[in-house]
Amino acid sequence: MKLDKTDNNILSYLQKDSKISIKQLSVYLNLSNTAIYERIKKLEKNGVIEKYVAIINKEKIDRSFVVFCQIKLVQHKHEYVKKFEKEVVKFDEVLECYNVSGEYDYILKIVVKNMKAYREFLNSKLTTLDHISSTHSTFIINEMKNTFVIDL
Repeated sequence: MKLDKTDNNILSYLQKDSKISIKQLSVYLNLSNTAIYERIKKLEKNGVIEKYVAIINKEKIDRSFVVFCQIKLVQHKHEYVKKFEKEVVKFDEVLECYNVSGEYDYILKIVVKNMKAYREFLNSKLTTLDHISSTHSTFIINEMKNTFVIDL
């Protein structure tokens, strides 16, 4: 789908506030409510907009311990990779999982209550998965930027 300037403007507003009303968007973009509605539906239908979410303050729900965990698999056999990927995505503590190049094979973003909870997650869940050769954990001390907004 080719996006025009109006589509990009709609996406920019929605990224900053997904609850913005169609009426408000129509005023900002000088288009009718119907035109805005139809464009949003088209963006959703074509998968440009995948979903709408609420971003939760991790501290308010006592899940502010963030860890980036690098995983190295024993081998890169297709069956090992598929099994690891199928299992790791089931863990609620894992918010993001990326297959990466370099020394490690995967980077996980994990959110838990504290160090004790991370140790429990590591020992009782993550390292019980087959074919993990090693892990390396990096703990977040302070978050300077965390955004989901893509500049259009």
